[in-house]
Amino acid sequence: MDFVHMHLLLNHFPVIGSVIGFGLFLTSFFGKNGGLRQGSLIVFAAVALIAIPVFASGKGAQLMLQGKPGISDAFVQRHEGAAMLALWFLEATGALALAGLWQLHCRARMARWNLMAVLVFSSLTVGLMVRTGNTGGEISHTEVRASQEATPSEGTAGSVVHLFEPTPWKFTEAMTYNKWWWAFMMDLHFLGLVLLIGSVGALDLRIMGFARQLPLEPLHRLVPWALAGFGINLVTGLLAFIGMPEFYTLDYAFWVKLLAILLLGVNAAAFYLTGVFGGVRHMGPGEDAPLSAKLVAASSLILWFAVIILGRYIQYYQDSIPSGQ
Repeated sequence: MDFVHMHLLLNHFPVIGSVIGFGLFLTSFFGKNGGLRQGSLIVFAAVALIAIPVFASGKGAQLMLQGKPGISDAFVQRHEGAAMLALWFLEATGALALAGLWQLHCRARMARWNLMAVLVFSSLTVGLMVRTGNTGGEISHTEVRASQEATPSEGTAGSVVHLFEPTPWKFTEAMTYNKWWWAFMMDLHFLGLVLLIGSVGALDLRIMGFARQLPLEPLHRLVPWALAGFGINLVTGLLAFIGMPEFYTLDYAFWVKLLAILLLGVNAAAFYLTGVFGGVRHMGPGEDAPLSAKLVAASSLILWFAVIILGRYIQYYQDSIPSGQ
């Protein structure tokens, strides 16, 4: 499977997923259904995570299609700009959804500001995702284009949205224009990793049986710091990818790292949604966790160490994937 097939396979998930999440959230908003609302937040968080490899595979597809007959670079650039804007809104929606899930966990209800923020951002995300899907379809399906010209044409609403969409090559140049800015981003990325691994690692180690004199609940309160660290890593990682897209796209270690991150999302879902957390939530000093919880915690640590190691090997495996040109 090449990047074109991968992108065609994956790109439906963020578009359809954001629509499903918004529908569920809107229904829960008016029907006051707590379970439905929690489900919609989980969908938003999952779709935001899946959207990262979807966006990255789009760059690989662009490299493989570059110069091919019938492929207009103007349409590709417009689609990439639309995808960038939609991605940032989707990630913001996912972050707000995670905050909402934490509020439901702690107080059994979402803060009003977060409720409204999710509603606004998710509605905008749906519109931007639909536009991204439409602009992507117009690249190779000339029959659905508004115009048969070689340059894209926009309607009134599209023209307004297009004003806010970044120009891909300008955005890329901005990320690498100054070496100090790049160094600052990498430092932030390391800081986020420290917050993330330090918080999650302490919790995982306690569940695995280390430092049994400590109760679990105080360590679990560090999870918001882990989420903050993940947010920092996500933003800086995406900016780094946009700054050097070919460097990352054509690298085996980068894709295995993304796979490990997706598996960590599955790991977190297994911990909180299958009753594993309920079995250790009130674990006091000296108490031992069930085997299921230990397995989830151990796999979490292994996957996070894999993310760190693979990140170090990205430079070593650069250009390890043929571009197909």
